[in-house]
Amino acid sequence: MKILAVGMNYRKHLLELNNPEPTEPVLFIKPDSSLCHAPGIVCPTNNPFFLPDFSDEIHYETEIVVKISKLGKNISAKYAHRYYNEITVGLDLTARDLQKKLRNAGLPWEISKGFDQSAVIGQFEPIKKYKDIQNLDFHLDINGKTVQHGCTADMIFTVAQVIEYASRFFTLKIGDLLFTGTPAGVGRINMDDHLEGYLMEEKMLDLRVK
Repeated sequence: MKILAVGMNYRKHLLELNNPEPTEPVLFIKPDSSLCHAPGIVCPTNNPFFLPDFSDEIHYETEIVVKISKLGKNISAKYAHRYYNEITVGLDLTARDLQKKLRNAGLPWEISKGFDQSAVIGQFEPIKKYKDIQNLDFHLDINGKTVQHGCTADMIFTVAQVIEYASRFFTLKIGDLLFTGTPAGVGRINMDDHLEGYLMEEKMLDLRVK
C-alpha cells in the first residue's frame, strides 16, 4: 500500500504558512513505514507517537483520510466515489523545522513528512454513514482543548478532483490511503500530549505523545 497526501488544500492554512494558492493539487507520498494506528476506541494495541531526536518542532496537521477500495487508473472525477468506501481522521505529522530548512535550500523535503509514525490514522468508518463527503466537520483536541477545526466544504480541490489528478500519475490500489489536506490551526505537539481527532463529533483517533 501507499500513502498519498495533498498539501496546501485549505486557503486559511495557506495564509498561516504564507504559501501561494496552487492551481493543481500538490501531492507527496509517505512510505508505509510512516503509518501509525491510533483508533478512537482506546485499546492496549494503540501505538503512541514517540517524539524523534532529529526535530524540535513536530507539528500536527489534522486531515480527512479516505481508503481506496478499488484498483484504478485515470479515474474521472465523476466516478471517483466508486473508488473509496471508508473514511477516518488522520494526522500528517510534520517536522516543521526540517521542512523550512530544506525548502529554503531548494531541496526535497520528504524526510520532514515521511519519517516513521508520521501518518497517524484513526478508526475507519463506512463512507455510507455520511451524506456528503464534501460537507464534513472534523476537529482535533489536545489535552481536552480544541486546537484545529475544519470542514471539507472548504477544500480547494475536492476528494473527487484529487483522485482524478492523482490517478493520472499513480495507479490507485486497494488499501491505499489518501490524506486530503489540513485546515488552518496547525501547531506543535509536546511530550505527554493527548491528541483526539473527531469526525462529526465521533471520536475516530486517540494518540498519546511520548
